Amino acid sequence: MSDRSTSNAPDTAGRKFLFLQLQPDISNANMAVFFYAAFATIGLLTFVSPGTALVLNANFGVPIDQQGTITGDLVIVTEIVQLLIFGVVGVLADRIGRRELFSLGMFVMGLGYLLYPFATSIPELIVYRGIYALGLGASTGMLGTILADYPQDRSRGKLVATTGVFNGLGVIFVTVVFGRLAPPALVEAGYDAVTTTKIVHVIVFAACTVSAVLYLFGLKKGTPGKKEERLPFQQLVVSGFTEARKNPRVALSYAAAFVARSDLVVLGTFTVLWGTVVGVSQGMDPAVAAARGSGLFGIASGAALIWLTILGLVMDRFNRVTGTIFCMGLAAIGYSSMWFVGDPLSSESVPLFVLLGVGQISAFFGATTLISHEAPKLSRGAVVGAFNMCGAIGIFVASGLGGRLFDAISPAAPFIMIGILNGVVTLLAIIVRIKSPGDMPGESEPAAESA
Repeated sequence: MSDRSTSNAPDTAGRKFLFLQLQPDISNANMAVFFYAAFATIGLLTFVSPGTALVLNANFGVPIDQQGTITGDLVIVTEIVQLLIFGVVGVLADRIGRRELFSLGMFVMGLGYLLYPFATSIPELIVYRGIYALGLGASTGMLGTILADYPQDRSRGKLVATTGVFNGLGVIFVTVVFGRLAPPALVEAGYDAVTTTKIVHVIVFAACTVSAVLYLFGLKKGTPGKKEERLPFQQLVVSGFTEARKNPRVALSYAAAFVARSDLVVLGTFTVLWGTVVGVSQGMDPAVAAARGSGLFGIASGAALIWLTILGLVMDRFNRVTGTIFCMGLAAIGYSSMWFVGDPLSSESVPLFVLLGVGQISAFFGATTLISHEAPKLSRGAVVGAFNMCGAIGIFVASGLGGRLFDAISPAAPFIMIGILNGVVTLLAIIVRIKSPGDMPGESEPAAESA
């Protein structure tokens, strides 16, 4: 018998949107804007990696052997800020709603981008990175919460996969257009590296602002529960921790988040930096080298996009913990494969970066689907907030230690570290599967109706 809260079960049959079965109060327009949000939010947040590489090389001329440490420290600042706000954002989401916080988060993230290339010192850059992180925490927190709000349980895997596809498309679009194509094109048009960096960041700010307006008017207002059903503020504050104590699958999802969130940041940060450092050492212009580094990220993201469609088609048929075992195991293999990379810019390294992308998206899928399945309806924002806090702690550890491993040992070292951590979570998932497997997707849910 399942020990998961029955508050996840809907009261009535939901509507159907394409191949997804949704909660009854979610409109087609809500879904369309949500898919755009999945595309834009993750895509735009990942611009910070090529943006940082551009600023460190073009604006500050930081020596190559110091860039890993500075980049890691900037990520640590991001995670400290997110640790401070994820819990607050989650509780506010359960009290006042999702879309206002989502819209505000996107605008603030864009403001951080606008200020970023105008920094005149590393400490000033750190302050602007903190502003970016405030917006990042609010926007990604709401994206994850809405992802758990909208689907019927039998379609959670499909919606996570579809969302991931839009995430991947957004990452590829932003990486290619703003990271790979725009900087060299502006340099060739006669702009110097500093001016190029400023122009690209201003354009990204504009994209964040437009997205914020769309979120405010297009997403569903309010919270999933009725006003009289809302939990007291004090109960929401502690609910993320109490759920982990009484439900081992929620605890497992937190452990998976610790690794899966750091997976994405290590991939985005150190893949781009690895390619950039190698390119500069080979005599490339910093903007061109950053573009080559972004190309590696694009290869991994493209592979992830294709693999995610396969996961989405099959994983709703399996127990969620079983799926987590499979996904985290793939991530362990993918990240550990970086041990075999010599020159990351060579064609021989492409298959390994493909495998890396498969591993990263598998970890994302396994962790996200599990928490979406297990988070109770009335405290979902708070529980997803705690999930995100665990991810932030993982990024904090992986980025700070990873940056130093990058400089002191080798560029592959941060990836090997993440591979080992994924292996540990895989073993934990096996234990949870034996002791507390939970129910199957869609058990006790009514059939969905067509929209």
